[in-house]
Amino acid sequence: MGKENSKKEEKPKKNNLKAFLKKRAPLYLAGITLIIISAHGILTEKGLDDFLVNISEEEEIVVDILMQYNGPNESGFNVKNGIEDKIKDEYPDEKIFDNRNTRVKLDVAEINLEEYQVILNFKGHKGEIIFDWNVNIDSKEIESNNIISKNIINLVDFYD
Repeated sequence: MGKENSKKEEKPKKNNLKAFLKKRAPLYLAGITLIIISAHGILTEKGLDDFLVNISEEEEIVVDILMQYNGPNESGFNVKNGIEDKIKDEYPDEKIFDNRNTRVKLDVAEINLEEYQVILNFKGHKGEIIFDWNVNIDSKEIESNNIISKNIINLVDFYD
C-alpha cells in the first residue's frame, strides 16, 4: 500500500508543449509581427496608377486610351509600362513612387471634339520629366509632342 500512496502524491507531469510555448510566446509574436510589417510594405508599393486619381470620366477615357496603347503589333507592352520604365531608369535602386516628395501632375485639355492633349508632369528629387501627347479618341491615334514622349511611343510600337 505504501507504493500506491507515493504514486498518487507525485506531481502530475507538465505538458511540455504548453510550457515551451508559454516561455517563447513573446518571441514568436514579435517574429510574426515583423513578418506582417515587412509584407505590408511590399504589398502596398505605389505605382503610376496611384497618382492618376481625381479625374473626370471624360479625362479617364482619354487617359485610358493613351495608357493602354500597345502599338500596331498589340504587344503586351503599353505606354504606361514605357512611362514607368523611363522613370525607373532615371531613378534606379529607388522606390521613387513611394517617396513623399514625388509629384505627378496630369493635365488633359480638349483640342477639338475628337482630339485631346495629355501632359504628364513627373517631378522627383532629381528634376522633372514631361510627357506630352495628343490623343484622338475616335481613331485611337497617339501623336507625340516632345522627344521623351516620341521615344515612349517608338518603344511601344517596336516592342517584340
